[in-house]
Amino acid sequence: MADDAIKAKLDKIYAAHFPDVKAVVACERLSGGASQETYRITVETDAGNVPHAMRRSPGGVIVEDVVGHPGLATEARLMQVARSAGVPEPEVYHVLTPEDDLGDGFIMQWIEGEALGARINRSDAFAGLRPRLAYACGEIMARIHSIDLDDSGLRDRLDEVSPEQFVRQTWERYQALETPQPMIDYAALWLLDNLPENFTPSLVHNDFRNGNFMVSPDEIVAVLDWELAHIGDPMRDLGWICVNSWRFGNTDPVGGFGSYEDLFRGYESVTGQPVDIDAVKFWEVFGSFWWSVGCLGMAEHYRNGPDKTVERPAIGRRSSECQVDCINLLMPGAVDLIQVDDQPSDVDMPRAEELITSVRDFLRQDVMSETSGRTNFMARVASNSLDIVLREWQLGELTKQQELAGLASLLGESGDLSSLRWQLVQQLRSGERSLADESLQTHLRNTVVSQIAIDQPKYTGFKQALKKA
Repeated sequence: MADDAIKAKLDKIYAAHFPDVKAVVACERLSGGASQETYRITVETDAGNVPHAMRRSPGGVIVEDVVGHPGLATEARLMQVARSAGVPEPEVYHVLTPEDDLGDGFIMQWIEGEALGARINRSDAFAGLRPRLAYACGEIMARIHSIDLDDSGLRDRLDEVSPEQFVRQTWERYQALETPQPMIDYAALWLLDNLPENFTPSLVHNDFRNGNFMVSPDEIVAVLDWELAHIGDPMRDLGWICVNSWRFGNTDPVGGFGSYEDLFRGYESVTGQPVDIDAVKFWEVFGSFWWSVGCLGMAEHYRNGPDKTVERPAIGRRSSECQVDCINLLMPGAVDLIQVDDQPSDVDMPRAEELITSVRDFLRQDVMSETSGRTNFMARVASNSLDIVLREWQLGELTKQQELAGLASLLGESGDLSSLRWQLVQQLRSGERSLADESLQTHLRNTVVSQIAIDQPKYTGFKQALKKA
């Protein structure tokens, strides 16, 4: 539906429900928002032109709001309830009805602010905010978790998900991919052995992290993206914001900008109850485990789905980042990292790696300097993928030989890499191989860290893994 057609329908909505609005001046769809559409609506009032925002379902369809999959009407209700509880949220002005003929959605207050995690962590504009940000996140999470599920009507709208359900659902998704990744199985089994038990089921945002809230230079001005909310262990939110993937290259554990201690103090200042630190660690491990599986899913989408963009296989290679984060959380220790001397061949002219380098540099320098938007972003992704190819060219075969030798020693058998990996995976799943086996842990450390040396040696988790315990 064109913006003009949407504007015509908005004219009727505003005439019927917004007595202070004289006219709808403009309606513009914004970029981004893969799961929902977002629009900026400009309206005329006695005080001048004012921006509003509209969030609606893709294509303006009506989506049934079922338990476990909260739709936009429930998302609007979540924002209203959270705002009443002191959580920074835009005011929801109107929830769309079937008579509005715009599909599911709602119209809300327009909020100015920054939501990009890397900018929040690095921009000078937020230098004064960052030292206070982890504490503020803790306070806001506590207010979310204190919302009464019955008084708010949310208990009947949201699914309740236990820690065990989360782990088993994620592990099942990974197993369906039929790729042997022993560290993922190890993490799943560790999680099942360490499930949180002593918690009061509460409203959980489920995606509260750096990049999903908006800030001004002074404070958090809005918590975004409520579509994954559920009822469960409140420590889920505290663990998720600490996952290394959401630190944007920084080392501070809370979103890349703060400390555990500040996050916990902020939370406890509202609840008056101590944070369950063991449960927070569980959910931090779970977050890396969950995203490691999600990355592999992206690679599967590339192989079998219609959307064969250059971005999907690149994200697939990020699974090793999450796996090394699990290594650092569960079994830090010494690593036997492969070292190679670069001895270029004098036979091939030019060498294959020189051809790849020339293409990478063309993308990174020429294409990126002449493009913007999505094309510019994809050129960056493509050049990074070629970096992976170059490192695999140098290290890949030696890495596989090291892993094969480690598996043969661990299992006491010979075979090809795939079959021995599967054998180790089956031993883990059956319980035949103990998670406490030090030789197993050594093998997993060497294998995962060697793989990320190929996939992303600039990742902070890789650098942390090389600091011997």
